[in-house]
Amino acid sequence: MDDGKASGAFFDEYIAGRTGADRDDVVLGPTYGADFGAIGVGDRVVALATDPVFVLRALGLERAAWFAFHICVSDVALSGLPPAHLAVDLNLPPGTSAATFDAIWDVFDREARSLGASLTTGHTGTYEGCSFPTVGGATALAVGERDDLVLPTGARPGDHVVVTKGPAVETTGLLGVLFGDDLPIGEAAAAAARARFDDASPVRDALTMAAAGDVTAMHDATERGLANGLHELAAASNVRLAVERDAVPVLPGVDAVCEHFGMDPWTASSEGTVVAAVDPGSVDAVLAALDDEGIPAAEVGTVEAGAGVTVDGEPLAEPDADPLWPAYQATREQYGE
Repeated sequence: MDDGKASGAFFDEYIAGRTGADRDDVVLGPTYGADFGAIGVGDRVVALATDPVFVLRALGLERAAWFAFHICVSDVALSGLPPAHLAVDLNLPPGTSAATFDAIWDVFDREARSLGASLTTGHTGTYEGCSFPTVGGATALAVGERDDLVLPTGARPGDHVVVTKGPAVETTGLLGVLFGDDLPIGEAAAAAARARFDDASPVRDALTMAAAGDVTAMHDATERGLANGLHELAAASNVRLAVERDAVPVLPGVDAVCEHFGMDPWTASSEGTVVAAVDPGSVDAVLAALDDEGIPAAEVGTVEAGAGVTVDGEPLAEPDADPLWPAYQATREQYGE
């Protein structure tokens, strides 16, 4: 396997068709490009998603735990249903102090309360072979009405494409917080880059859009960035996305950081950015609701019959690598962080 999230080719070869028993209560099973699964329970639906607990201590435990929590609840929020329950498995390295656990858990408790979500069950322990930053996993659940569920398979030709925040938000925020004082990009750009860290959650974006209008599909732009997020949404819904590059928002600090590291911002991890397909009649309402919440967003293209993604009429290559972590490792070695 390549490092990072499994590719569509890996999914097709090793996972598709090997997903256990077929059950009538599965509303959405494993699907490449889908952020969550869903099951029916009576007249309700439960969306669920599992992600690593990723605590990057170099951020400081407060920021690291906030980021870890939002990674855990982000995918299920893309169902359009508010996160309701979280099961957390913490597999910590031997010697982890109670103070470290307390600092992480305090943030998880605070953030869960802010969303009205329960930390319902889990497991906590220290074990040989475990190490930060990946110290376990979590499964988030969201419960709601079937009609309120936004499936990633639902984009339709004629829908419009809306993108929040734009490319490389997570990459810019992480590198800005970790190395902003050292990067030769100027004080203003460094401050803007650090500010992007607070944008690295798609939860408010997704829930705001789903409540505002007819959103037919959503996906976030995590590993391999906006380009990969567009491709995964297109693949999940079996459609083509036609996007205009200049219409995509770019937040302050992004260009400066990406230019310094020589990275394509469209392929850089962007937790916090949502790609959505929206019924034409709901675009104005969705954009207005996002604006009311202070979330930058724009209509950037349309959904068409076909497959893949075009940008300004040309095919967009599907990225096979993410430049964030190589840049992080190289800069960490350079500055001794």
